[in-house]
Amino acid sequence: MAKPPLRVVIIGAGFGGLEAARALAGAPVSLTILDRQNHHLFQPLLYQVATAALSPGDIAWPVRTIFRRQKNVAVLMAEVTGVDTEARTVHADGKAIPYDVLVLATGATHSYFGKDEWAEVAPGLKTIEDATGIRQRLLVAFERAELSTDEAERKRLLTFVVIGGGPTGVELAGAMAELARHALRREFRHFDPRSARIVLIEAGPRLLATFPEELSDYATRSLRRMGVEVRTNARVTDCDAEGVSLGDERIGTSTTVWAAGVVASPAGAWIGAERDRAGRVAVSPDLSVPGHPEIFVAGDLASAKDGKGRPIPGIAPAAKQMGRYIGQVIAARATGRPSPGPFSYRHHGDLATIGRRSAVVAMDSFQLKGLLGWWFWGIAHVWYLIGFRSRVVVSFEWLWSYLTFQRGARLITRIAQRPAAKQTPASGQASARTMGAPRRAEAHAGQDG
Repeated sequence: MAKPPLRVVIIGAGFGGLEAARALAGAPVSLTILDRQNHHLFQPLLYQVATAALSPGDIAWPVRTIFRRQKNVAVLMAEVTGVDTEARTVHADGKAIPYDVLVLATGATHSYFGKDEWAEVAPGLKTIEDATGIRQRLLVAFERAELSTDEAERKRLLTFVVIGGGPTGVELAGAMAELARHALRREFRHFDPRSARIVLIEAGPRLLATFPEELSDYATRSLRRMGVEVRTNARVTDCDAEGVSLGDERIGTSTTVWAAGVVASPAGAWIGAERDRAGRVAVSPDLSVPGHPEIFVAGDLASAKDGKGRPIPGIAPAAKQMGRYIGQVIAARATGRPSPGPFSYRHHGDLATIGRRSAVVAMDSFQLKGLLGWWFWGIAHVWYLIGFRSRVVVSFEWLWSYLTFQRGARLITRIAQRPAAKQTPASGQASARTMGAPRRAEAHAGQDG
């Protein structure tokens, strides 16, 4: 009698989950991918959706389409609520899905460092909904400024604050400056969009803390040349619908974006695993959970170290390498072959774009900045996109924007309600997502899943 295929369940269709599933193509397994969304998202370019440079469909793909030719994969759009490690079942939308091997690749969400009420007025950037919501806030602020006859209110409307000086914050601030100073420059009659104030706030002593100091200084100078107000060693002490406070200093703003921190999804709690302060699960050298060799963790959710004892960063390439390795381990088990050795992470470098014709690249063997760095950054990101169509479309959009200074994704489809005032703070925490979110969080090429 033939041995039944190994039942493998992957929770999260981000970079880690996708790579694990791909590595199991042709393996004698029955594979189920669970995600609360029906699409995989290329988070490293999410900030371009938020600033109207790209449309959501340019950087997201249906998971079913990605795996339409991989016959051992079933895709379920469902929200996972828990895992029974004794019965080896995953609970999702009222169903119990059995597994022999479980892969957790659920990514991360925003961390407000105990100030979760700020989430309503200072949204983060992890999902398409986040990006389109931020885009709407930006564009509506300009429209309201055109209507306003109160100069003080117009100044507040045209002040945009980004909190967090990692790659996400740097790229957002630079893109906002380009939107105001180039794309919108000739389109308003009652004010000059170039008067918009973009403030980038970083609590630490410098931007891009994981980059060499020379590249960090270059990024700061480049942003300031673009008109961005860079504030380092500045800690936000309060945040509401009317602005942000830095101690005794108050900055009135209509739009605040949070790019200061991430926390792992609650998946570690589902299995009762040991977790660090950011919620990441401590893993064994083969990325399995200690005491549960049948459970693996990839991407942002994993707390792992490289060969030199350094924490593996929360970036897309790391998540992809973890997912690919986990798939290879599971395939070896399913076929009775020896498992590969311990997971070994290879760091490909850090990249961040600052704006038009400017980026910084820190590789092990070389560094790039300026125009050359910008070309390198663009080629690397196009290469990582899924599918020929996306590569062509994104390349064309970038070329068109470069030649014309225009942004094509500037539709306002629904006017959002104004954020609640300070006296009615949002209750509850930002919901954790099972989507493996490129952790773009702070290094690139990306995010995780």
